[in-house]
Parts: sequence; C-alpha cells; structure tokens
Amino acid sequence: MERFFLILTSVVCVQRIVELLIAKRHTQWMKARGGKEFGAEHYPLIVFVHVLFFVSMAVEVFAFKRTMPSWWWGPFTLFLIAQLLRYWCIRSLGRFWNTRIVVLPQAKVVHRGPYRFMRHPNYAVVTLELLSLPLIFGAYVTCIAISLLNMAVLKFVRIPAEERALSALTNYREEYGKRT
Repeated sequence: MERFFLILTSVVCVQRIVELLIAKRHTQWMKARGGKEFGAEHYPLIVFVHVLFFVSMAVEVFAFKRTMPSWWWGPFTLFLIAQLLRYWCIRSLGRFWNTRIVVLPQAKVVHRGPYRFMRHPNYAVVTLELLSLPLIFGAYVTCIAISLLNMAVLKFVRIPAEERALSALTNYREEYGKRT
C-alpha cells in the first residue's frame, strides 16, 4: 500500500506543479491583455489548504498505519473520474483557466463543457478529489477535516471573491442571472 500511496500522491503533486506552471502562463497572457487579479490576499490560504491536505494524508497513512479498505476501488474510480472532469474544466476554459482569480475585462462568460451545467465545476472537482483520494488509503480524518475546511474556504472566501470579480468586469451576472 505504501508504494501505491507514494506513486499516486507523487503523480498528483507533479500534476499540481504542472497546473501551477500553466496557470502562471495564463496569468501572464491575461495580464498582457489588461486582465486584473482579484483575491490575491487569500491565495496563500488556498495553497495552504492543498499543502495541508497532502501533509495530513501522509501523516495519517504512515504515522497511524492506515490500511486500504476492501472497497478502495470505489474512491479510486471517483478519483479517476475527477481527473477527467478536471481536464474537461481546464480545456473548456482554455487560457481563462487559472488557480488565481484573473479576469479579463469585457470577456464573455464561458459556456462550454461543464460550465454549461454549473457555475464552478472546477471547485466541485477539487472537492471530489479531496474526498476520494484519502478514502483510497483509509485516511478518514483527512478526508473529513480537509474536505470541510476546503468547502468553508470555497463557500465563504473563494467563490464570493470570484463572483464579485466576474460580475464587476464581465457579463457574468447577466448570463448567470438568467439561469438561477
């Protein structure tokens, strides 16, 4: 189990690093066209939650000698589905996808991919990842604690900041006002 844990979490960590590089390139592209960043003050909190997730999961798995449940394939399947959904989100937003809140004034709201069905599918995907990955390895405390922390940060900090930014500089309120 330890080997599988190290391989899978290493792959996810590399994935996150690659995504940060993509986000940096997207930020530069948008700012070069007049994009404005919002919520920079809470970005370290977002990073903290994700770092805490990996540290907590590793501590729980190794220090508390967690074992994979017999039904590990269920959360593993959900995790793989989350990966597909994650890349659908990234691909659908194209250069507008970011780990930061960067808004290009007067840009049209994206309605492709999963954004046809919900406002913030990427955050739903992250929530699914934070729930499923620890369950694969029996890290129940990490699953519950980090998921609750993440949902609180999303609900009370990140999503409101993103919606204010999009409403201020794009047709977001007009477009999504029709759908709610």
